[in-house]
Amino acid sequence: MSSSSTTTEAATLELEPARRPSHVAVIMDGNGRWAQRQGLPRIEGHRRGVSSVRRTTEECARLGVDQLTLYCLSSENWKRPQSELDFLMHLLEQYMIEERALIMKQDISVSVIGRRDGIPDSVLQEIDKTIEMSASNRGTRLCLAINYGGRSEMVDAVQRIAKDVFSGDIDIANINEQTISDYLYTSGMPDPDLLIRTAGEMRVSNFLLWQISYAELWVTSKCWPEFEISDLHQAMRDFANRDRRYGGLNPKKT
Repeated sequence: MSSSSTTTEAATLELEPARRPSHVAVIMDGNGRWAQRQGLPRIEGHRRGVSSVRRTTEECARLGVDQLTLYCLSSENWKRPQSELDFLMHLLEQYMIEERALIMKQDISVSVIGRRDGIPDSVLQEIDKTIEMSASNRGTRLCLAINYGGRSEMVDAVQRIAKDVFSGDIDIANINEQTISDYLYTSGMPDPDLLIRTAGEMRVSNFLLWQISYAELWVTSKCWPEFEISDLHQAMRDFANRDRRYGGLNPKKT
């Protein structure tokens, strides 16, 4: 995306930093459907989706968003055709290599949540290298959910808690919500303020089930390859106008 286009889009936000979400999470849906509507193979939708990842990440970094979490591959996606999975793994490996310069330039730190089993060793090596290279960066934290499932995350957390209870490292009477949060893949990360979903689907698809308890949901009918900076800005504007009460009452409202 050109700098002039970015500047034009950026000028339309007009939203003070205090009213922007600190943590934006995105369910990037509709790559295959977008491609099919264009008469293209599904894999072309995934390729085009990488461009949406790039511009969304760049804009979040420019705006000073603390964290951007992207749902890249769910644990259920392994049911897809092997040829499509192979291409997704190739794209992921390519992304980790080609985006390093931009990641370092924009001071972005990268982390990954999800299970590592099933992901090719060559892809894991590039993921680990990017994570290590960007570890000391202090800008936006880019968290990629790969081979991720919210229920699997909870199962893994419960197993780890049970193991530590059995070993005596945890008193079962002291287990609370913070304990569970500390044992999730996202330990140490803030919960999402805003959850964006593309392609018009009205479900959360096993994504960050514990963490999005109080997130504001924003859904667009656009497929992920069509998602532009202007859409991100609109989601942020709508977020700023929401009345977030966390179960209580807003004393400013009557």
